[in-house]
Amino acid sequence: METTSSSRVGAQPAEAQTPAPQDHPQPPDAAAPPVPAARRAAEGYLRADFPWYGLDGAFTGPRWLMQVAVGADGSVEHGSTGHGDEPSARGEIATGEKERFAVVVTVASNPLRRSGDGTGVLEATSVSSAAWLAGSGLLAYSWPGQMDHSLRDDWLDQQTEAAWELADDLGGEDWSTLSLPVDGEPTPFHYRESEFGWVLAGSTGSGVHLGAYGRGMSAYGLGFSVIADLGTYE
Repeated sequence: METTSSSRVGAQPAEAQTPAPQDHPQPPDAAAPPVPAARRAAEGYLRADFPWYGLDGAFTGPRWLMQVAVGADGSVEHGSTGHGDEPSARGEIATGEKERFAVVVTVASNPLRRSGDGTGVLEATSVSSAAWLAGSGLLAYSWPGQMDHSLRDDWLDQQTEAAWELADDLGGEDWSTLSLPVDGEPTPFHYRESEFGWVLAGSTGSGVHLGAYGRGMSAYGLGFSVIADLGTYE
């Protein structure tokens, strides 16, 4: 794994914004209906050259698209899909509201990635990359109830660095192992719990790494599969 924060996967938070297309803008067509936000979001996912994963058919609740992140060369590097209640930063931990959600992070298996300035290369993505993205993603929707708004940024920086160190030590005592089905096949995952929720990470047989995080929904009963139709998330 990379050892500096500037070289972390895409140097982006878990749900990074997709850059706007570089084509010259065209004048709007007054007769054309507006494109739904969900459809615009799906376009970013459709640019990926790897399969996206979500919870398998055993999950019957709401599904929704989040965001994708791209590398310096414009290729899609990772993205997330949500399941259950859409979480907020001031959720159950701070307010007592019972949010139930699970987010699945799909990370492209890239043996070679260009640095942001285009002058070098970054280390290949790995299971640790997926663990880092999942851990930082969970923190984005966590906020200790006793904490003042003005202190949250400092807290988040500290906790995010801790999540990075944990992801870099998947063999450490903070992690246990958990077997969950991926495309119907039992697959080993690294798993840990905290007061904010749970995080897990593993790899698939289709050449991508998976991370996941959630709260209010047990990780032990989950299964993952390739998303055949992104329309089910719109």
